[in-house]
Amino acid sequence: MTLFKTLRSTSIVVTLALAIVAAAAQAQQAAAPVEPQELGGQSLDQAANDPTASLMSVQIQNLYSGSYHKLKHADSDTILLRPVVPFKTGDLSHIARATLPIVAESPSGKSGLGDLVLFDLLVFNQPWGRWGIGPVMLLPTATNDALGAEKWALGPAFGFVAQEPGFIWGLFNQNLFSFAGNSRRDEVKLSSFQPIFNVSLPDKWSIGSSEMNLTYDWEKGAWANLPLGLKVSKLHKFGALPVQFSGSYEYNFANDFVAPKWTLNLAVKFLFAL
Repeated sequence: MTLFKTLRSTSIVVTLALAIVAAAAQAQQAAAPVEPQELGGQSLDQAANDPTASLMSVQIQNLYSGSYHKLKHADSDTILLRPVVPFKTGDLSHIARATLPIVAESPSGKSGLGDLVLFDLLVFNQPWGRWGIGPVMLLPTATNDALGAEKWALGPAFGFVAQEPGFIWGLFNQNLFSFAGNSRRDEVKLSSFQPIFNVSLPDKWSIGSSEMNLTYDWEKGAWANLPLGLKVSKLHKFGALPVQFSGSYEYNFANDFVAPKWTLNLAVKFLFAL
């Protein structure tokens, strides 16, 4: 990847981030602050690192992989857009999350939209933390067949996060099994496991595991992704609008298939009161 392409994708993230700050800061001025009681007793910086937290947010991530297993001179650059909206149906609390990849550079040379992933998690607060369960779905929204699976897939998602003074730990699991789509493409049969561990530091800093997803491919009978990574985050307020900045690095130890060898992840997450 040329320096120009890297700067171009980074500038897109910065532009989107500034646009959201400018649009949301005014609206957030009149909004009530997010209270710990609304987050199951968590502090805001802890909740920002918890995928089961009932916290409305918009996250923009830039993932750059500078090397690939099984490929020479390959890299990739992807922007992930990830809005999260908590809502209720009667007495039940839900978290709806969408993840849309925008591929700026890929080993195939193609760019465009990737496949959309949606989940709806029912969450239940407990004295020790919270747990959630619900469906997750893969939609074939890729604008090029090289950027997606060309399959519809559905499965269960489950997660829990335990809270201790100053840190959280837990696990988030998603499972996708294809049921329709292009019959000439491989079936999607994937289970991913995201370990969650994060320690709060002074001045709204935190450190913990990256958003690494250990992924098992049931179709191939092997681990497709075994990353190990570290993330550093900082929560800052622009007026009344809390924004989390984070950076992480991951190394993928699964080298049997074509996959990123290492990934650098820079993210901006905007947090909103409901």
